[in-house]
Amino acid sequence: MTSLPGATDQGGSVAERGPVVCARCGAPSAGAQPATWTCSVENGVRQYFCDACSRENLRAIEGRLDSAWW
Repeated sequence: MTSLPGATDQGGSVAERGPVVCARCGAPSAGAQPATWTCSVENGVRQYFCDACSRENLRAIEGRLDSAWW
C-alpha cells in the first residue's frame, strides 16, 4: 500500500482489530478478514464487503464506484 508523503498508517492490521463487519449488509466475519471479502478504501476509510455483497456489486466495484452509488 502506498501512503501520502508525511502520512502514516496507524490503523493497524485487520488481525489486530479482530472480526470485521460488512459495510453493506452488516454480516460479521468469523475472524480476521476472510480471503473472499473485498477491502475498499473510500475517502480514506477502509470498508470491507462480504463475498455475497461483492458478487452482487462486482461491476460497480470494477468500475471503481464508491459504495454509495451501489
